[in-house]
Amino acid sequence: MFLGEAFRFSIQALRSNPIRSLLTGFGMVIGTASVILVVTIALTSRDYIIEQVEGVGSNIIFAFYSSQGPSQAAANADYVKLADLEAVREQLGPEIVAATGVMANFDRMLINGKERDVKVIGTDQAYQSIRNIVCSSGRFLDYSDVTLRSRVALLTDKLAERLYGSRHAALRQVIKLFGLQFTVIGTFHEKVETFGQSEVEAETILIPITVLKYFTPVERLDPLYVQARSAQTVDQTAKRVKQILESRHRPGASYHVDTLTAILDAVRNISLVLSAILVLVSAITLIISGIGIMNIMLVTVTERTREIGVRLAVGAAPKEILLQFLTEAVIVSLVGGSLGILAGVAIPISVRLFADVKIPISPAAILIAFGVSCLVGLVFGILPARRAAHLSPTEALRYE
Repeated sequence: MFLGEAFRFSIQALRSNPIRSLLTGFGMVIGTASVILVVTIALTSRDYIIEQVEGVGSNIIFAFYSSQGPSQAAANADYVKLADLEAVREQLGPEIVAATGVMANFDRMLINGKERDVKVIGTDQAYQSIRNIVCSSGRFLDYSDVTLRSRVALLTDKLAERLYGSRHAALRQVIKLFGLQFTVIGTFHEKVETFGQSEVEAETILIPITVLKYFTPVERLDPLYVQARSAQTVDQTAKRVKQILESRHRPGASYHVDTLTAILDAVRNISLVLSAILVLVSAITLIISGIGIMNIMLVTVTERTREIGVRLAVGAAPKEILLQFLTEAVIVSLVGGSLGILAGVAIPISVRLFADVKIPISPAAILIAFGVSCLVGLVFGILPARRAAHLSPTEALRYE
């Protein structure tokens, strides 16, 4: 029996009982679709988390003083200073994109009729690009604001809306900080919400660092931010930053210098483990579907015992019987797998059409799902096919 003839006989057998064939293949539809959807969900969640981490800033290095030392006076001298920031800029030069520092303090403001503590951050023009700060209205600090110690300020979007009703209404308003009047030149928010885990809180004001340093008891940059040229140079640049800081302060002063690289690596590793677990769960679904195909095919062999006996009696070889039943199992598996692939691809595409969400579809997942469908049909179709091929013609003909 040629493969074409086996295929034709298999189609006829499956069409003779369409409901059972459809229900048998439905398990493969669910299993294959789940494999694609699981991989899609894993890739989407991984990309989203990585995007959130990278949204804090690209190739960022952050540094700050991390131990108190023998006395408070020594500790004050060990803090990262504006002079350290300038030294980093000068010594690293073309090796970095930019460097900036953050100095923080608090002042009281009248918000909605109540006095509240508001965080005031001092920084410079490089902070926006390094930390991916988005200006919602107005403009950000520029070089002249910092060098001329201009009394200008930016409010977070939330603070602007609470004080003046909207972001645009806050522009050119005058607020009082540390007894001085500041003109609001813009409103801002972080590109990626850090939920208060960074120096930017929901209600924060930005002013030039050259102004804020006069209203802080101790000059202290916490943290010092440096943006490396590329991801490949982040670790080397971080070492250089640490060396510069340690060389400018007393021996024994400890500085914590870290990057987002470790966080990104951890995210990727966690995503890989979760993906493996989810794919394993989907594989179990496919195995269950394969067991269903095997059970139905065993029932089919039992129901068609007399037919098998007649074919063996008229000269059909056992391998031809084996090929026919194996072909039936593979057809059910492939048709169900193909429909599952269509369903697994259609759902993410539908979400793309109705929601502005980037959902990657993995071609590798589709190929793997199709290959597994073929493998399931072969593996779980062998036992019923072998049973059919090894039936005794005389006993099969007597079967009622």
